[in-house]
Amino acid sequence: MDEITPRYGAASDPDFSRARRNTPSQEAQDFAAADLDELDRGVVHALQIHPRAPWTLVGDVLGVNPVTVARRWQRLEEAGLAWVTAYPRLSDSRIVVTGIVEVDTEPGVAEDVARALAAEHAVANVKITAGGRDVVTAVQTRDLDELAHLTTRLFQQTPGVRATRTHVSTGVPTEGSRWRLRSLDAAQCARIEASHASDVPPDPGTGSTAPWDSLDAQILELLSSDGRMSIRALATATGVGVTTVRRRLQSLLASRVSLRCDLARRLSGWPLAAVYFASVPAQHLEETSRVLSGIREVRSCAITAGPHNLVIDVWLRALADVHTFEAHLSRRLPRLVIDDRSVVLRTVKHMGRILDRDGRCVGVVPLREPQGSHDPAESLLAVPDDKRLWR
Repeated sequence: MDEITPRYGAASDPDFSRARRNTPSQEAQDFAAADLDELDRGVVHALQIHPRAPWTLVGDVLGVNPVTVARRWQRLEEAGLAWVTAYPRLSDSRIVVTGIVEVDTEPGVAEDVARALAAEHAVANVKITAGGRDVVTAVQTRDLDELAHLTTRLFQQTPGVRATRTHVSTGVPTEGSRWRLRSLDAAQCARIEASHASDVPPDPGTGSTAPWDSLDAQILELLSSDGRMSIRALATATGVGVTTVRRRLQSLLASRVSLRCDLARRLSGWPLAAVYFASVPAQHLEETSRVLSGIREVRSCAITAGPHNLVIDVWLRALADVHTFEAHLSRRLPRLVIDDRSVVLRTVKHMGRILDRDGRCVGVVPLREPQGSHDPAESLLAVPDDKRLWR
């Protein structure tokens, strides 16, 4: 399935003029323009803890009818304000190797470059930034050899790219699936967490090195577009029995695949984002990354090999907080040195989701299992519009 799947109508965003138009209903547009109420926030928080939580559980925890919470979620999803997605487990380099790539572009073409890179399956995130780089991307591959091959191909063949710098991630102490909205109380969180723990068996320790087969690949790709797709729907889409799909999904979630519920950033209370490139003495790296993981503004933190050994993505409330937060880090972590920082002007792609200028999900470039080799002809940019699948 080589496709960008436009969703929720904002595929009419001029930055994705190649995408087929799909105007949302007036009700969805009106809802997307409003703030979330407490029930909406409660539903999102519950799914951040347990992305595939049954509606009966969510409704019981929130004290409302399960049909009501299901409808609330459907409305959020249709408006592009919240979504559940799946991706290869970032914390295990045996599963996926991540490269954080800084891109310098020719003047005036940063958005064109970002749009081109966002069409690639292996490019999970694309951010247009101000500062010492024009675009920051995250590329996911099977191994270092493929990372070198893919980044070379992508950036050599993308018009407007002037230079790139790749930081290989050697560890991910925290990432966006751990960020919480904090709308539920401790007792409500505990109930959702207990259900999640019982639904996902512990990692047997064997899935990391096992090869991905075609069923694994199909399940990951389907769930990257709709992380709450039912077992029955997955079985129908893959042509495999319900029992087999259920067993395989449990195995993947226990060892190789992560799920997350994301929210349009403007509705989170943290409308701005920044990327910090930082360094700390190697003997303090583990302690520092552990502290960073507990700071609410930190959405993700990658340990990297290169001139900086930490790349930190943060969400902020106001532009002035770019420096206020840096000062806070300096006081709390005196050994940490912020070498550089960039304000995110726009997030174009977020874990496979294409976002509009308001941060709403408007399309999907499904994430795939990391491969050991790629055919350049697989580039989405080469796929004719009439050969893509849309929804």
